[in-house]
Amino acid sequence: MRMHDKTERLPQRWAHAAAASALLLGSGVAATFGGSAVSAAATADSDIHYVALGDSFAAGSGVFPEHDVSACFQSELNYPKVVAAQLHATSFRDATCGGATLTDLHDAQPAISGSAGSSAPQFDSLTPDTTLVTMTMGGNDIGLAAQALACFNALPQPHGHSCTEQYTADGRDGMGERLAALAPGYDRALDDIHARAPLATVVIVGYPTAAPPGGCPQQPAWPADVDYLNSVLGRLNDVLRTAATRHGDRYVDTATPSVGHDMCQTPDRQWINGLIPSFASPALAPLHPNAAGEQAIADEVVATLG
Repeated sequence: MRMHDKTERLPQRWAHAAAASALLLGSGVAATFGGSAVSAAATADSDIHYVALGDSFAAGSGVFPEHDVSACFQSELNYPKVVAAQLHATSFRDATCGGATLTDLHDAQPAISGSAGSSAPQFDSLTPDTTLVTMTMGGNDIGLAAQALACFNALPQPHGHSCTEQYTADGRDGMGERLAALAPGYDRALDDIHARAPLATVVIVGYPTAAPPGGCPQQPAWPADVDYLNSVLGRLNDVLRTAATRHGDRYVDTATPSVGHDMCQTPDRQWINGLIPSFASPALAPLHPNAAGEQAIADEVVATLG
């Protein structure tokens, strides 16, 4: 495994770009968000060639307006598009796709809606002149979404079942085993990114906090199950952070700033949809960021690059 020294700060010009508008209004960016590539006005003294990789958290699946609901459920408001606008990226390719796993970095991904067609391998967007890569990936590799939905309990205890018992039966930690298996795959993915884009600053973006300890009455999950889900999410972020550190890449912690903006908060404070999504914001995917969450993640990415 090659190690990459990316500990130096990005050029100061990136910090100036980061101060730009969070969205396109007033930014002077000429873009076609919704295609596979976005051309933007370059900053006065730099060219930023940005490629976004990732799953539904990066794609903004369920956050309207959506670009293509038949393929990847990629939002017009996802955090990569916001980052590209804030940095005034010279070029931008958004390869994120709902349902993506590490396999889909190399292989074509079938449309998640079940319709005909597929999305190109995400690595096809990387080129030797790519200078910035962000990636949020790993949740689908361990089946985190399916696990979380399995924790849905419409009735209070002792009715229903515990998802924690299911994943820890016979003294095993099934999710822990999946996390252990994920680590070497993540290392290989980062090696491949650096091989395909040797000039790039690589930023691994973690997953946000979904719920407070013990959950809340308005979300249909038992407290012990919520705490188990939180522990899995924390361990997943540890895998991502460790892999980034091993490769000299940057890691963006979104779990800490999203505390107090989880699914149990009032709609005006939520960054994450609950098991029963709030219709107060135009975002429908359970346990995924809403538009405010995508904006907050973008802000953390840009701050890290500053």
